[in-house]
Amino acid sequence: MLRLGIVGLPNVGKSTLFNALTSSKAAAAENYPFCTVEPNVGVVEVPDPRLARLFELVRPKRKVPAVVEFVDIAGLVRGASQGEGLGNQFLSHIREVDAIVHVIRCFEDPDVVHVMGPVDPVRDHDVITSELALADLGVVERRLEKTRKTARAGDKEAQLEVVVLERVLAELNAGRGAREAGETEDAIRFLRQLGLLTAKPILYAANVDEHDLAAGGGKWIDRLRAAVQSHHEEAEIVPFSAKFEAELAELAGEERGEYLASAGVREPGLDRLIHAGYHLLGLQTFFTVGENEVRAWTMHRGGTAFAAAGEIHSDFQRGFIRAETVAYEEFVRVGSYKAAREQGLVRSEGRDYVVQDGDILLFRFNV
Repeated sequence: MLRLGIVGLPNVGKSTLFNALTSSKAAAAENYPFCTVEPNVGVVEVPDPRLARLFELVRPKRKVPAVVEFVDIAGLVRGASQGEGLGNQFLSHIREVDAIVHVIRCFEDPDVVHVMGPVDPVRDHDVITSELALADLGVVERRLEKTRKTARAGDKEAQLEVVVLERVLAELNAGRGAREAGETEDAIRFLRQLGLLTAKPILYAANVDEHDLAAGGGKWIDRLRAAVQSHHEEAEIVPFSAKFEAELAELAGEERGEYLASAGVREPGLDRLIHAGYHLLGLQTFFTVGENEVRAWTMHRGGTAFAAAGEIHSDFQRGFIRAETVAYEEFVRVGSYKAAREQGLVRSEGRDYVVQDGDILLFRFNV
């Protein structure tokens, strides 16, 4: 399951967004700092119209969407890495997520106080980025001290580790993140195993005025984008309005569509955030279809049929024989698995077949 941690300064709209995303009141959303103390966790369905279409065609007993877990982490402040505002406790929660959603306030409202005074998304970006880097600095320095001793004793693996850690240390001291030091896949995996916050993929959720949604976010977005690029980040910025999302969460059916159209947007912030998260982490969806259920599964792009089998059950992988697959578009065109088989659209693939987004898979296995 994909886990996204929502972080940011107090009063930037994190908890309001979380409540809207999960259509709940699980996260307190009040106009004062540290309103959230323990992380709130919400599991949200991945929006995918293809699953609904398959359900209509097959009419099984149930449909099971893929899901994303959102973790709403309490607001960080300057000095969080040194324990300010219970910062160390909050930072520890971030280490457990797959990617970070950094919510940044990009709207002005005198009725909603900002913990640091006037609205300034560039300053807010820099404060959170610095606190995450400072928290990582302590981790890297301690690991480097220990690893250098092992390396001096002739341990080849430790010697390679020292090279990576020294590169990370230089990036952190320069105010950048560990992501910049991951020059190879092995280095990236090693840095993530350390739980480094700045090694985690990040996307920015820009909380804008609801009247700026149609225009893509207003004047603050360009400033935020420049700040992100100045840190050599290639992160996606997703404009949303926490206020608009909260109101949208109260609606259903046609009313939701009309409300979205009135704001000049095609899909809710939830959809855009999840899609951005999938893109950020290189994820895709495949489906299984049967009489009992149609289900969406998440896997990494470029993954094989053998890896997809493991997403379903270890037995599927252990006893893998073959995967029978048909593209979603072909399945929908002919209307059923039986028709797809009769028309020669179902292919028999081995364990090394690279699964494509939208593939419908049937695994043959023997244990």
